[in-house]
Amino acid sequence: MTSYRSRTVLAALAATAVAATLTGAGTAGAAAAATTRDAARPALDWAQCTHKGHLDGQQCAKLSVPLDYADPAGPRVELAVSRLPSTRPAARRGTLVVVPGGPGGSGVQRLSQKGAALAGQLAGAYDIVALDPRGVGGSVTAACGLDAADRRLTTLRSWPAADGGIAENADRSRRVAEACAANGGAELRGFTTANQARDMDRFREALGERKLSVWAVSYGTYVTAVYAQKFPQRTDRLVLDSSGDPDPKRVARGWLANMAQGAEDRFPDFAAWAADPARAAEGLRLAEHPDGVRPLFLALAEELDRSPKPSNVPGLPLTGTMLRQALQTALYGDAQFPAFARLVRAAQDPGAVPELPQELAGVLPDSDAALMVGVICNDVAWPKDVSGYARAVAADRAAHPLTAGMPANVTPCAFWKDAPAERPTRITDRGPSNILMVQNLRDPATPYAASLKMREALGSRARLLTVDHGGHGVYLGNGNACSDRTVTAYLTTGERPLRDSACPS
Repeated sequence: MTSYRSRTVLAALAATAVAATLTGAGTAGAAAAATTRDAARPALDWAQCTHKGHLDGQQCAKLSVPLDYADPAGPRVELAVSRLPSTRPAARRGTLVVVPGGPGGSGVQRLSQKGAALAGQLAGAYDIVALDPRGVGGSVTAACGLDAADRRLTTLRSWPAADGGIAENADRSRRVAEACAANGGAELRGFTTANQARDMDRFREALGERKLSVWAVSYGTYVTAVYAQKFPQRTDRLVLDSSGDPDPKRVARGWLANMAQGAEDRFPDFAAWAADPARAAEGLRLAEHPDGVRPLFLALAEELDRSPKPSNVPGLPLTGTMLRQALQTALYGDAQFPAFARLVRAAQDPGAVPELPQELAGVLPDSDAALMVGVICNDVAWPKDVSGYARAVAADRAAHPLTAGMPANVTPCAFWKDAPAERPTRITDRGPSNILMVQNLRDPATPYAASLKMREALGSRARLLTVDHGGHGVYLGNGNACSDRTVTAYLTTGERPLRDSACPS
């Protein structure tokens, strides 16, 4: 296999060649290079999308990319891509890529979900496009051959035992890593953030665009930051919505660990909602004062640890771990508060049968489970000492009881068989100043303190818009007119705040 250093040199040579054509090394030379580039451009055969929930006018195609960019002449894989062409060609100024979160989010589905609202905001300024990353949706997938019990959200998330023990987590993590090594193949090894950034640039080439604008959310902000670091001159206007810490030594391990603080930051919003007298008429008021909601939740989770309660799913009782995971999910958006409050009420009622939310009741497809662990384990090496995780879990349980040590726990990455194929990208302040970050103050998944690490890394390249709101996702997601207006103005006019600024609630 080509070494990391060799791949870096090859990438630098390729970038130099592209730069020469863009800066005009002679008219004849540029024309010849453009002809060669057009001939080599991947073809996209657009057709009306047929997936469930697609929009009128949404088009889909397949993009062919190398399985391994270190071997560009080797095997190829296909990625699902989609677009909503501008309906106002005279107003069109470029192409905007919608980059989903995850790892595991579908760009094609997110375009279906947000495309109409986005098109309304952008008023024809862009063709709006997206792609399913490797491992997702209509793109190339891989499978590890995992047992159903190892494909539940509460097992993939590695929640400790009721007493804080992690022996079962370690055994499962080892079992998952071994299965992925035996069955995942080269496709699974190719699930990396760096490859997603390279795939995005192949998409740019196939679209015939010199530069891309981007709206990225959650994990997608890291993908986009990596893209901007690798291909800085191919970026136009970038919006990073809900960013995590890009520390190259930790990457996803740091994102997971930060969720403990994120839950603490966000929980007061739920507590205030659940103690509001308005909830009484709905039968969802959990306490008379916000301060009473937290001890109620913690005591109920501990009770379910001791005595799980039969649920609407035979053989799958509601446990304390499941209640904690349901809380994690509910904290993402205010709209999910009522369903979680109903689950709490059912758990409290001796005569009720709790109805498990789908994310707890169901089993993830094997390909989805493989992707969830593949990217985070392929990007960076994780510590291997199980005793170190045990100590971290004990400390995290004491500091952040809402998440009970899960964010610090062992994962399959501790036993992953393949070392990272390349070093994680270090995000720096070198590159165009064309990035707008938007961030909620109380985000359960990418907490504000972690987003400041991304802001610090980007330096003068970025401006940060802080939004006094809770939940995960800002633009077209939380109803804050100030932040929506600021992002839309930047994408359509290029007007960006002169300095870091804020939006009130």
